[in-house]
Amino acid sequence: MAGRNGKQSPPRPEIQIQSSAASPEEAAAIAAGLERFLRETAPAPRAAPRSRWQEAALREGVSVHSQLAGGWG
Repeated sequence: MAGRNGKQSPPRPEIQIQSSAASPEEAAAIAAGLERFLRETAPAPRAAPRSRWQEAALREGVSVHSQLAGGWG
């Protein structure tokens, strides 16, 4: 995900399997499955709010393109 720079919000819990019945490979597979589940069911990050400057620039860019006759479109 762009812009997060590796920071998790909320921080990702550390998953450890503590069972003598599971082999290290089985424990790693279970932990990976749980991590994948947590990642896929996490709420979507909120979009950054647009500043008034950005809103004005977007409106200006759209109005310029709509005023042009002909062109590529």
